[in-house]
Order: sequence, then C-alpha cells, then structure tokens
Amino acid sequence: MSAEPAAPAQSPERLKLVVAGVTKVFKTGSGLVTALENVSLQVREGEAISCLVGPSGSGKSTLLNIIAGLEKPDQGEVLVDGEPVVGPGRDRMVMFQESALFPWLNVIENVLFGLKLKPGVTNRQRREVAEYYLQMVGLGRFLKAYVHELSGGMKQRVALARALAPNPSILLMDEPFAALDAMTREQLYIDLQEIWQKRRKTIVFVTHNVREAICLGDRIMLMSPSPGRIQDQFTIALPRPRDINSVEVARHAMEITAVIRRWNQPREGRTSP
Repeated sequence: MSAEPAAPAQSPERLKLVVAGVTKVFKTGSGLVTALENVSLQVREGEAISCLVGPSGSGKSTLLNIIAGLEKPDQGEVLVDGEPVVGPGRDRMVMFQESALFPWLNVIENVLFGLKLKPGVTNRQRREVAEYYLQMVGLGRFLKAYVHELSGGMKQRVALARALAPNPSILLMDEPFAALDAMTREQLYIDLQEIWQKRRKTIVFVTHNVREAICLGDRIMLMSPSPGRIQDQFTIALPRPRDINSVEVARHAMEITAVIRRWNQPREGRTSP
C-alpha cells in the first residue's frame, strides 16, 4: 500500500447520494416542530462541493445528521450508492463546527483513532495514511503536538485529516469554519478546494454564509426557514481555486442574497404594523 491513497474512480452519471422526500418532526415542550418537510436532492458521483445554505432553524444540520445516519427521518429515505442509510457508516464521515479532538491524544494519535476500526489495514499502513493526510492539511511538523498546543484553525485541520483518513465516499461538513477568525477561514477555503481537487470526494457542506458557499460550492441549495425545504438551487460555474474576496464571488453572493430577501418580503409585509 502506498503512503498516498489512490483517488476514488469517478463515474459522473452515477448517483452517489439521494435524499427522497425526507420529513423530520421533533417533539418539544411546546408541541411538535417540523424541522424538514419533503426534502429531496441528488448528488452525482464526482460532482464538486454541494452547499446547503439557510438561516438558523432551516433544518440544515438535521438534514446532514440524517444523511450521516445519526438521526432517522420520519418519512422518506436516504440512499448512498443505491443503498439505504440505516445508521452511521465508514462511507460517511462528519466534520462538525467543533473539532471534537481527544485532548489526551496527540495529533497523529487523533487521526489514527479513526483508522483503528478499518479492516484489512496494518498498523504501519494506518500510520502512513495518517501522515499523508496530516501533510495534506499542512500539519506534517505537528504530529506529536497535543490539542492544547494548537490554534483553533490547526484543530480543525486535524479534524479534517481525521475525517479524510478512513477514505469515506462522502464527507459531511457542518459549518466547520464558523468559529474561526477571518484570516484562518480564508486559508482553509483554499485548502479545502485543493483537497477536493486531489481527492475528488463528494462533499456536502452546511453553512448560513452565502459568500462562503459560493467560494466553496459548485451547487448551492437554499433552504427555507422552518419547516426546512429546498427552496431554490444555483449552479456556480466559477473556476477554481476561488478567492472569497473576488469580485465574481461577491457578484454571485449579491444575486443569491437578493433572492433570499424576496422570499422574506411577503412574510415581513404580513407581520409589519
């Protein structure tokens, strides 16, 4: 086994991810809340980063958790490579807003932890894979560092390496850069685009930041406030790598933001005095 894992073979016509008619209702102290209502989407294998964009309460994270198998829908189903999702699996890894690293393990041990349950791999091969991904995210010099010695951006890089190391077919990212400072976020936008170009993973990225979505995503799916539905979709045909501060990214952001404002106008009109 090479230290650099082979990039997955791509079949552009094949559906990698299908969400079909998903509805999710939560019981709360004040009654039932419909988080998602009849949500459907498809992502083809080899398709670049798909972004779910919407305000708080639009069900973005709930939908990501259902795709991950961490929650079950009340109606509808999720298919990955044609197989129904019935629970968590190694084919779907999640990266959250918090890095969720183990403080008693050093950097490479945190990445190795996610590889322990992968069958048919020797300890030496696991270490080669862990080192490969830590090099990819720019942390090759910090293998022995502990969590308390890392900045927020470095912690998220470790979390990204840990998510990539088991070689999942789908990477699910739930606002992973939201808590970072602007300069760190901008560097990670570049890093993530480079990683996608190298590994060609299917990535579903959740954000409430329209500009971030345009910088990263080739398809933007806008979700409406509760109950969450996919209200509109946009294709972003800008070349990579993209700079979040570029004029073209700003222009697309203005266009999509204008669409979102138009949704809100009737609601605001009904509630205004």
